[in-house]
Amino acid sequence: MTWDWEKLKQRQQQKTGGSGVPPQVDEILKNIKKFKLPGGPVLIIILIALFFGSSTFFTVGVDEVGVVQRFGKYIRVCQSGLNFKLPAGIEKVTKVKVKRVYKEEFGFRSPTGEARKLFASGGTENINVSLMLTGDLNVGVVPWIVQYRVKDPYNYLFKVRDPRKLLIDMSEASMRLVVGDRSINEVITKRQEIATEAQRHLQLEMDKSKTGIHIVTIEMKKTNVPEAVQPSFNEVNQAVQEKEKLIYQAKEDYNKAIPQARGEAERTIKAAEGYSLDRINRAKGDASRFVAIYKEYVKAKDITRRRMYLETITDLFPKLGHKYIIDSEQKNLLPLLYLGKNGVEK
Repeated sequence: MTWDWEKLKQRQQQKTGGSGVPPQVDEILKNIKKFKLPGGPVLIIILIALFFGSSTFFTVGVDEVGVVQRFGKYIRVCQSGLNFKLPAGIEKVTKVKVKRVYKEEFGFRSPTGEARKLFASGGTENINVSLMLTGDLNVGVVPWIVQYRVKDPYNYLFKVRDPRKLLIDMSEASMRLVVGDRSINEVITKRQEIATEAQRHLQLEMDKSKTGIHIVTIEMKKTNVPEAVQPSFNEVNQAVQEKEKLIYQAKEDYNKAIPQARGEAERTIKAAEGYSLDRINRAKGDASRFVAIYKEYVKAKDITRRRMYLETITDLFPKLGHKYIIDSEQKNLLPLLYLGKNGVEK
């Protein structure tokens, strides 16, 4: 719809009688002109008193403190409740929320739409804040959240020009420092360890800079590799898992074969040692027996020789099987043909 401002203005002038002022406002102005305020200087004094009185009392919330400055110089810190100060122009109060937990997000946008946009020095939005180089020369996507609160209002207001900007810069530097010392697999699997180390390093930097900021926690979101290399990265992980699987299977076979071989070798060694001990003992016994027989042989050679002959024959004859005794005067070979059938065994 198009507004015709000239026609609208004419209609308003017709309603107000051409004066341009509504009837109610015109009557009020006439009444004010007719009414005379007694004691003009007194009214001015009252207004000045009200102004200075309202600027000397102030209230501090339960989650904040008031920092009082006199002509720009720090004087004191006021706690929660009703407080008093010198009038405006002399003392000024700056309220700082010391119990509120602030949040800074890096590399992602929260569902509530409260994401912080980090700007580079050139004025363009740094969309690669979460892209970081790892220790094994891979690129990882590392989003995180920093939660902090103000623990020292004096340092927060007067020691650093822009504490929030310093926090943002040092948070990114601390995270890149920690991530740069780890491999891509550690960045993906050890998020809590990285967050703890980054929080410790960031708190040291905040304390060194006297920002008055206390880091409550650093929360790591889901880390991954850039989308462009995710398929290749998944293939590499699959190959690594397959490699570890084969190594595990090889170790399993090794653990089965090696103890068995060691047991077999130990058994063979023990058997050889037993055989060696048996042969040595047998040899020692045979040697002792030979020496004893020799000593007896020296004492009575004929008797000993005959005894040894008889013992040998006694031991040897049972092992010869069938024995045939033939007369030495036998000249005919015919009887010998029947030895296998009707021979005399003795």
